[in-house]
Amino acid sequence: MLEKLIKKIAQRLDEDNIPYMVIGGQAVLVYGRARLTRDIDITLGLDTDGFSLVEEVCKKLNLRILPEKPEEFAGETKVLPTEEPKSKIRVDFVFSFSEYERKALERVVPVQIDNYPVMFASCEDVIIHKIVAGRAVDEEDVKSILIKNKDSIDLEYITGWLLEFSKISGHEGILEGFNRLLE
Repeated sequence: MLEKLIKKIAQRLDEDNIPYMVIGGQAVLVYGRARLTRDIDITLGLDTDGFSLVEEVCKKLNLRILPEKPEEFAGETKVLPTEEPKSKIRVDFVFSFSEYERKALERVVPVQIDNYPVMFASCEDVIIHKIVAGRAVDEEDVKSILIKNKDSIDLEYITGWLLEFSKISGHEGILEGFNRLLE
């Protein structure tokens, strides 16, 4: 069910020429460990000024928009939470607004889902997302990705971006935290 929905969303975003990348737990399934996840997180190549385009995508896909005041919510959080009503699968559309996200969108990796190329965040960008999020489950996800992909990961790319993020209040120790995971 999840894969069919991911493919359907990818096809719609491609048809509407909206750059995107699948992130979060679904990307961890590609690069790391198998784990239970019942949601889909997708970063879009749009800032919230493209809200109406995303709202139209949701209508075409029959995704129910969850917030009462969706445009206001997206403006404040940079996320538009939706749900596929039949399956109750949550789909979060994340609006991109930073230089990092724009660069990550240039590094997407096509993953075949039912003979369709779905754009996933690169392995390195999934690690960066997870380190910045900083929850215990994210740390476990990063460990599994590092183990599975240890010979092919671009550590210089990851550490460069984590160094940038470490300059943001609340993220000062993330590079050190990542380095501990490498040991």
